[in-house]
Amino acid sequence: MSDGSGYIRENLLAALRLLEQAGWVVRDMKLVNARTGEPFQFEIMLDDPQFERLTLPFAKNLEHLGIRARVRTVDAAQYEKRLETFDFDMIVGGWGQSLSPGNEQTEYWTSGRADVPGGRNYAGVRDPVVDTLVDALIAAPDRQGLVDRTRALDRVLLWGFYVIPQWHITSFRIAYWDKFGRPAVSPKYALGFPETWWLDAARSAELMRQRGDLGR
Repeated sequence: MSDGSGYIRENLLAALRLLEQAGWVVRDMKLVNARTGEPFQFEIMLDDPQFERLTLPFAKNLEHLGIRARVRTVDAAQYEKRLETFDFDMIVGGWGQSLSPGNEQTEYWTSGRADVPGGRNYAGVRDPVVDTLVDALIAAPDRQGLVDRTRALDRVLLWGFYVIPQWHITSFRIAYWDKFGRPAVSPKYALGFPETWWLDAARSAELMRQRGDLGR
């Protein structure tokens, strides 16, 4: 974890120590496998140039460790084909979730979906513990059981280090005229606009009056 300042020297040193423990060493400014001499390099495949502003700094940081991460943006058709056949090293992706996870977790994480063309087990997870936890989650007898089993699955997946989080923001950025009524309780992980907002007649009239005054 970083503080967002861009100065990550301590993080890089910690990463290097972990890589050395895993059998990688720096030779001639390149990170290589200590046993085979194979360089540490991979490709990050994108289908949207907008993600380059996130992945290029990441690749630059890896370069300080002697790792070559090549960022490659391809057209949508090629991206989809390579995604379906798991022909990639790394992608920028996500798994949409709900507050009631269920059968879809089988598609995301289980061993039986790791090699199915067109599947969504992008990380190639093959772990019998994960398989068992997904089955248990789906068979949860009540809400508390579902919450407990989902958290257990989450912990195991985090321990596997299958993904590298890029960024997160805990707020919504939105500009709107102050003429809407909103429920006292909002959705837990959503803004609820426009589904749960309504036009408040009094607020709208006051806004029109203020705008009229400004125009004089």
